[in-house]
Amino acid sequence: MPGRRRRTARSTSRSRSTGTTRTTTTTRPEAPARRTAKPAPERPVAGPGERVWVLAVPFRAPAPGAQWRPDLQAHVWVGRELPPELAAYDPPPYTFERFLEDELNDTPRPLPPGRPLVPRGEQATGAEAVVASAAAGHRVFLLGDDPGVGKTGTAVLAAREVCELRGGDRVLVVADRPAAITIPHWTRSIAGFGDGGLRWCVTTWDRLAKVSKLRFDVVIADEAHMVRHTTTQRWRHWKAVSGAGRAKDVPFVVATTATPAHTPLELPYLAPQFAQRHGEPLRAWADLPAKLAEHGFHVERGRYGWTWTEDADARRADLARLQGWLADGEPPATLHRPAPWGPVSVTGTPVALTPAERCAYESEWQEFRAEMQLARKARQTARGRAALLRFRQKAGLIRAQATVDWVRAQVEAERQVAVSVEFVETAADPIREALLDSGIGVAAIYGRDRFDVEAERLRFQTGAAPVCVFTVTASISLHAGELLPGGATASTTPRVGLFHQPRFSGIQARQVTGRTHRDGQVSPWRVAFAEDTVEEQVARVMVERLAVSGSTAGADTSALQEIAELLDADWLPPVALTE
Repeated sequence: MPGRRRRTARSTSRSRSTGTTRTTTTTRPEAPARRTAKPAPERPVAGPGERVWVLAVPFRAPAPGAQWRPDLQAHVWVGRELPPELAAYDPPPYTFERFLEDELNDTPRPLPPGRPLVPRGEQATGAEAVVASAAAGHRVFLLGDDPGVGKTGTAVLAAREVCELRGGDRVLVVADRPAAITIPHWTRSIAGFGDGGLRWCVTTWDRLAKVSKLRFDVVIADEAHMVRHTTTQRWRHWKAVSGAGRAKDVPFVVATTATPAHTPLELPYLAPQFAQRHGEPLRAWADLPAKLAEHGFHVERGRYGWTWTEDADARRADLARLQGWLADGEPPATLHRPAPWGPVSVTGTPVALTPAERCAYESEWQEFRAEMQLARKARQTARGRAALLRFRQKAGLIRAQATVDWVRAQVEAERQVAVSVEFVETAADPIREALLDSGIGVAAIYGRDRFDVEAERLRFQTGAAPVCVFTVTASISLHAGELLPGGATASTTPRVGLFHQPRFSGIQARQVTGRTHRDGQVSPWRVAFAEDTVEEQVARVMVERLAVSGSTAGADTSALQEIAELLDADWLPPVALTE
């Protein structure tokens, strides 16, 4: 065959009829060439007087002259100064792109001075507790202060001291979404409290893959409950960054969250500390639920994996024991302090439906019950989840006008209103549009890439928009009197909050109330529900559990079970109610 080398083999056989010997030649296909790994691309190098610039280019945005580097997961440009067409992509200090840029150049760019922030007493003492834990050789510290106590400042101060103690200088902060709000919040806090001469990299949980091959001395996991499932890509990247799968050469981890998880089974990021606490190898704790069962905890394998016991007394005892593994050491590996201004007030707000609305609601409820029973009988989980979602969307849409009327009354009473919704098309959009039609300004923090979330947040904070409609549960601040970027102060108008629909998860509900009830500001919240319906029963469970036990994991689990029974959804996995 032209152009191709052939390997041949000769074989001999004897004819049965003639007795003669025949020689044949066969052609064997050539073995495929062994693939060789592509050599790693050379690092970009700047010439005399030049600099390697790493750019923060939005997805599919034009970046003329810049080169996409898959090895860096970023665009790069080499030159003396950024050209005007690329200037908009110059990353802010302490971001992932700026961190890479400092890696690629001999000297880092100078940082602009930040607005100084004075640590509060709680932040200083909290940092001391974290540093003591690191000095004792601990691997993970759980910082679980209530929303608004000051976990961000505590973590920044602690990271500086831990790096000085351990001789490191690289700190990773993994923040929650949306990036347009959470990353600027952290970078301003680092600049304000002082970076301590360290190299900081702030990213989000959604972008964790970009930093998974880098090494850090301290890792701050903001809203650490975001990494509670071990079957996700996010967990794999977290293991690489945090050293959760390694026994040596690991960073010190500060896990910050006011609401750790729905159950203690969802705390795998604490497994390295549990292993150390018991003097056992890390690999023995790779399967946290199985290890808890081995230690006598009341857990069992269910249809959808490991589950926590339904026995309330046993659950409380197990939860106290688990917390003791972190809190009873000397020094402790955790810290939780309630807000000194008291717990948030959450009350129910019944909505009396009109005859037409009542008819529509009952029709949707009956349709939902029938669909759920069919899904249960056939064990069709996807069908059951879809039915639950449709019912919640339609029930919320029926009450949208009542929410609009309540918000208008609060604005007329000279209050600013935060409205928490879960759905966009059947809640956020109709509520926002109706309020705009009545002449009330509305800040919108929902819908991917539909709005500039930080600009919308500032419209609410400055009072330009007296109402904020949002879907996020954490990582934004809407409280009165907040110190804003540039040195301005948020309006001091009292804040009130409204859940347009009862939250199934007490953990999520408490995260939401912490958007306005924080940093010394008291902000009451209400839960709207259709009177004399299943929504009223769900709201009752939510309010009672928040009032009695806050965000404790065991309480949230039992509340989810009770709500699932009310909705005939107890056969679905718990995530059907919370995600």
